[in-house]
Amino acid sequence: MTTDSSSTNRAPAEGISTFKGQDRALRADRLGTGGLLLSVLAATAPLMVVAGVMPTTFAVMGIVGQPLLFVVLGAVLVLFSLGYAEMSRHVHNAGAFYAYISRGLGGTAGAGAALVALVAYNSLQVGIYGIFGFEVSGLFATYADLEVAWWIPALAAALAVGALGWLKIDVNAKVLGVLLVIEVLLVVVFDIAAVADPGTEGLSLHAFNPDTLAGAGVGTALCFCIAAFLGFEQAPVYAEETSRPHVLVPRVMFLAVTGVAVFFAISSWALTVATGPASIVSTSQEQSAGLLFFLTEDRLGSTFTDVLHVLFVTGMFAAMLSFHNVVARYAFAMGREGLLPAAFGRTTGSSGAPGTGSLLQTGIAVVLVLTFALTDDKPTGDPTAPVLHLFTWGGNIGALGVIVLMAIASLSVVVFFVRRGAARAQAWRLATSAVAGIALVVIAVYTVKDFDVLVGAGPDSALRWILPGVIGLALVIGLVQGAILRSRAPETHARIGLGNEAFQLEKEAGRTP
Repeated sequence: MTTDSSSTNRAPAEGISTFKGQDRALRADRLGTGGLLLSVLAATAPLMVVAGVMPTTFAVMGIVGQPLLFVVLGAVLVLFSLGYAEMSRHVHNAGAFYAYISRGLGGTAGAGAALVALVAYNSLQVGIYGIFGFEVSGLFATYADLEVAWWIPALAAALAVGALGWLKIDVNAKVLGVLLVIEVLLVVVFDIAAVADPGTEGLSLHAFNPDTLAGAGVGTALCFCIAAFLGFEQAPVYAEETSRPHVLVPRVMFLAVTGVAVFFAISSWALTVATGPASIVSTSQEQSAGLLFFLTEDRLGSTFTDVLHVLFVTGMFAAMLSFHNVVARYAFAMGREGLLPAAFGRTTGSSGAPGTGSLLQTGIAVVLVLTFALTDDKPTGDPTAPVLHLFTWGGNIGALGVIVLMAIASLSVVVFFVRRGAARAQAWRLATSAVAGIALVVIAVYTVKDFDVLVGAGPDSALRWILPGVIGLALVIGLVQGAILRSRAPETHARIGLGNEAFQLEKEAGRTP
């Protein structure tokens, strides 16, 4: 990806169109450390990871050392965060990834990253509607003896999430916070119960033995596990809505990534303790996504397990709301900078929320849920096929997109500080960014190579190339858009990545009416 000569310290060009009115800026002072941290962590959906991602990784990849993988990935993402967080002190823009990439690699690269981010986070958000609808439908069948099609609760959730997206972000943070805290407490209760009542092998630390990672599946297992971290990188999206972004954003990123790594390493280890390391793979293959509930039923009783089922669903709702807020803010930033129609670059009423971006995300969610609902089960005879496809396809497309964005952002951090003449002062951060970028590229390559395994398709299926191709296509279209803007609308191109700073700079220069 080439860089533009104007990529660093770009000020708005003469004649650049201005942002008029408060509706072009997100409301500041909405979030403190706690609210920002809860908004970010909700996207990690801890209960969904422990109940869904972890058993799937054990079962499909047959690797006992999943707890060690979380430690390794945590280290890689901390290295990534060192440079990413330092750049967050210089760039405060709801466009986050694409704003950072624009500042380092130029507006054209930023335009490509913007569309990748929009596609990736939409895919992650919409994908969860599939598993959410499936689980709610199961709850109705189990506890109310009612048959409800999965897409009905999925659509109801889309409308509820869309409505919350119009509210003040601090209100959203409170909703997310309550759901997240309850989720975490329930998982901690299980962890304690597993340690207090271990399987036949006792409190074995075998899952942290590097030998447990031997085998051809470790690369693909990394792809499964890195999806559990997605969310920590969202902190800069809310930078404009905090009082001290240069302090709060880096703080929250480090708290989030280290907290997630430790929490998931301990929880996946607790699963191996509960079954015994020698039995975790076979038990996961037998129980699948029911592993956690199977283990809690035995140790904590049916009432706790029933509550866990309900909170499993509310945790998904929290993740959907968190990703929805991110998509809305990316759309807002893109509209404000000319990458989407200007209507998306405005906030709504007294809430200061990016309402038009929220409507866009809700519309995309509704259309995709209905599309998968209409495919029904006729081709396969499997009534779960559409819902599981929506979840696995959307989740893995989104995860690939975010991994690609993190890899490019690592390069952008290096270029940004080198061009500012700060390479010597930031040498150690640039080194960690380079190491993290290389590791993320390796993970991205494994993700593309093993996409058939990740989505449960055959090795000869066209889906193994079509689905990751969605991210490649988004990148190409975004780069083409950036190149066209650079040629035909240089003022707009110069604004990419500057966000509200363009308005502030013009105001200071006396060019704002």
